[in-house]
Amino acid sequence: MRLFDAHNHIQDERLFSRLDEVMRRALAAGVEGMAVKGCHEEDWPRVLEVVNRYPNAHMAFGLHPWFVSGRSSQWLQRLEELLTTYPQASVGEIGIDHAVGNRAPDEESVFLSQLELARRLGRPASIHCRQAWGRLLELLEEFGEPPPMLIHCFGGSAEVATELVRRGAHISFSGSITRPGNRKAGPAIRAVPADRILLETDAPDILPHGIDAEANEPAHLRAVLAKAAELLGVPEARLAETTLLNAEAFFSARSSR
Repeated sequence: MRLFDAHNHIQDERLFSRLDEVMRRALAAGVEGMAVKGCHEEDWPRVLEVVNRYPNAHMAFGLHPWFVSGRSSQWLQRLEELLTTYPQASVGEIGIDHAVGNRAPDEESVFLSQLELARRLGRPASIHCRQAWGRLLELLEEFGEPPPMLIHCFGGSAEVATELVRRGAHISFSGSITRPGNRKAGPAIRAVPADRILLETDAPDILPHGIDAEANEPAHLRAVLAKAAELLGVPEARLAETTLLNAEAFFSARSSR
């Protein structure tokens, strides 16, 4: 069984300090590919280090909404330089977050400037959204034609998933779907066409339900796969292959812009 972890942060110190064993367990679990997402200027070099050490990892660079306030005055220039230097890289993690109480006042403009950069360079973009689904749809409507989009760790409704797919998005599901009280997960994942579904760990966070560990890691994608297959009523092996192919197509996508 072959798997692709569509969104993680294995450059995080909780995993980076023991990365060789983390990657060995991932391969043993069938995780043949993964996308490592940078969150702020300080961890972009570490993402590069990870990808240089492990050729099955895809690199992405972005400014996460939690780190908007701490950015340098040259952050966007530095981001564009990285993306220009590494044409195989995608943009992410970027987005908006209404679940935090101290949001940066320019959170949306920072998100949109990165989405525009992705569109201009023809790169896929990985988007974070919490408790802001209506606003995200409004921003995308105003933005016009977006680049290829991955909505990571999807926690919205089936109706929101449908609207995002209509705008061309892929929808990625994490360990949050394994939580016993998650009643949205089943309708949401069933609302997404098979060729738009992705699976992720968001490691080192969002441990799947029932796994006792200090931190999440890519090997735990098997638990996400098992729950997703159960919710969809399909064999795990078939869903693993489908989501692997979806991820490989998404992260290799380049527009002609």
